[in-house]
Amino acid sequence: MLSSTVKSQINSKLKNIYSKNFKNDDLKLFSDEIYELIKISNKKISKSKRTNLKVSEDTTVVICYGDSVFDNGKLNSIRSFKSFYNKYLSKFFNTVHFLPFYPSSSDSGFAVKDHYKIDNKLGSWTDINNFSKKNNIMADIVINHASSKGLWFKNFLRNKSPGKDYFIKVNKKFDISNVVRPRENKLLKKINVFNKPDFIWRTFSSDQIDLNFKNPKVLMRFVKIMINLACHGVTIFRLDAIAYLWKESGTKCINLKQTHEIIKLLRIICSSLQNSPYLLTETNLPEKENLSYFGKKNDQANWIYNFTLPPLLIHALLFEDSSKLNQWIKKLPSTKLKNNYFNFIASHDGIGMRPVEGYLNKIALNLLFKRLKKNGAQLSFRKINKTQKKVYEVNVTLFNAFKNTDFDKKGLHALERYVAAHAIMFSIEGVPAVYFNSIFGKSNDEYKYVISNNKRDLNRYKWNKVKLDRFLKDKKSKQKIYYDHITNLLKIRKKQKAFHPNAAMRCLSFGNKIFAFKRVSLDKKQIIICITNMSSKSQSVILGNNENRYKNLLSEKINVITRRLTLKPFETVWLSN
Repeated sequence: MLSSTVKSQINSKLKNIYSKNFKNDDLKLFSDEIYELIKISNKKISKSKRTNLKVSEDTTVVICYGDSVFDNGKLNSIRSFKSFYNKYLSKFFNTVHFLPFYPSSSDSGFAVKDHYKIDNKLGSWTDINNFSKKNNIMADIVINHASSKGLWFKNFLRNKSPGKDYFIKVNKKFDISNVVRPRENKLLKKINVFNKPDFIWRTFSSDQIDLNFKNPKVLMRFVKIMINLACHGVTIFRLDAIAYLWKESGTKCINLKQTHEIIKLLRIICSSLQNSPYLLTETNLPEKENLSYFGKKNDQANWIYNFTLPPLLIHALLFEDSSKLNQWIKKLPSTKLKNNYFNFIASHDGIGMRPVEGYLNKIALNLLFKRLKKNGAQLSFRKINKTQKKVYEVNVTLFNAFKNTDFDKKGLHALERYVAAHAIMFSIEGVPAVYFNSIFGKSNDEYKYVISNNKRDLNRYKWNKVKLDRFLKDKKSKQKIYYDHITNLLKIRKKQKAFHPNAAMRCLSFGNKIFAFKRVSLDKKQIIICITNMSSKSQSVILGNNENRYKNLLSEKINVITRRLTLKPFETVWLSN
């Protein structure tokens, strides 16, 4: 039974967001509508017997597109992916993050034309429903912007609904001098709207027009989109580019109070739905700002991306120096139950550089960029002001990123670096997520990049199912070798209570050639000491008393019998009591 207090909570959040410009009676109409939507939806969710998401050491996510695997000549690629997933991945992953599966005009799905449809080439809502019966499904809510070629924007230009007043119009008086940019493109475009010159806002590209959340009808539209996804079996919502949602003249137009209040409202709605979906905020920002999306009372995102992990981990392994990684992990706040870090080291986007502000100085960053460019990376920039720009992200696959180093110019230890990075990501506090292409050690897709000139396409390769299946049947193929290493780590990880996403983590100090920490299960019964050699030479560590009796979960050969433990280049051990 839905509590009546939910309605007052919703109304309170709406007042926090809109009270300056809307009467309480108008806001009450919106809160009443949301309340009724939840009630109706809960009946549908209850009939479908949707179960709540349960987070444990078994929770692992694979990040993919609806057509990451395709059958030649067959339209329904989600069904093809499901067949592949059931055969090769379902034993190791229980959660699938499908990147935007809606009809789109650009940016690999992130310029959405219609949030209520699934792209015909990918499949249908029935496919999502069927997939969700045995797996958790994460879906994107592309909430900051919509396609210039979609119905909303076309209607906006005609002053018709749905779309009327859905997009941001600003005039010359709007002060954009402090706006924080994630791209190089021109922010505003002058157009005539109803024979009157105005400017429309484009944070990310000319095809992605920012939505006007000062109009509560836009927020209502996304509440309905979210509830529709929940009714089709989605249990995790990824709020794409959420930090840029609200714009005010003279401000940075990022992380504004109203954005946080909107997330709080969405959290209340999610908690009131029968299957209690989780919220994941995608905020590629300096760490302090990123952490703020948990909320001071843990009342915003359930999960936040651990954006600082990928660049610091890659830096540590390429330069054989874990000092910055150690410095960061010691300060990382512990999470509470129902709040988690979303750990990843590769995604459909590049490796974000804003999260390492305060950790890597200009010299360290330039050395990192130089090395990654030698390995085949491209750099994408963001505009600081009219004359300055900074690297926003590095576009490269993990395979290329770890290929060679200044210490290992022939790449003799490339595979070991790759496996070490995943072993660390799988064992630190939080929920681990693996990008589909990383499972198979995919190299840069140079062909697609040359054709599209989109740097992100270097790491957005789509696989022919027959071809990939053939690779995985060949024990000597690169794809099979990388697949076996990654899935073996996951197979071991998911059985360890000390790897519960909220299990306590404490750093251990063995110098800058070693990265080490201890995990303790929630019931305090299991301890795992995770130690990784971050260098291309053997390293020794001295274990504490009794720790020489711990079993190494990653090797059948070794039970440590002396306190001195010697690790081969880039070797990881998980020592369990």
